[in-house]
Amino acid sequence: MALRVPPTGGEKESLQASLDRHREAVLWKLSGLGDEQLRRPMTPTGTTLLGLAKHLAAVEYGWFCETFGRETEPLPFDADDENADLHVTSAESTDDVLAFYARARAASDQVIAELDLDDTGTAWYGGAVSLRWVLIHMIEETARHAGHIDIVRELIDGMVGDHPND
Repeated sequence: MALRVPPTGGEKESLQASLDRHREAVLWKLSGLGDEQLRRPMTPTGTTLLGLAKHLAAVEYGWFCETFGRETEPLPFDADDENADLHVTSAESTDDVLAFYARARAASDQVIAELDLDDTGTAWYGGAVSLRWVLIHMIEETARHAGHIDIVRELIDGMVGDHPND
């Protein structure tokens, strides 16, 4: 059964549940496919399922960890290629990318657990942002890319729906 946002939950609990719901949709859509399918470019710009997962990992680390002064592992951002974090190299296995996403989510969850919604950090562009804003932004980001993943998955093998048994 899909995760649900608690209808009477507190603000932080509800925001976390919403983010987790979209994260789970991403993982579900990636499940059951082989390496070739996960790496298959499905748009003229080369969008792949695995590339979207890599991007989501990088932005989770960036927004939650870098913004609030936490350590991250090296991130795949490149000033010369604004889409570098969407590209999966032949040296990166599917397991590597999925583990990267799992570590990013765990690190993000730790930041969420440790901070209050009104705590602020410094975004990559230099402005102050609250944890509340980052949670809302990452819900938007994850939901947007979960939608992309949903469409790409349907093009690959016809699978539809946003969660199992929905």
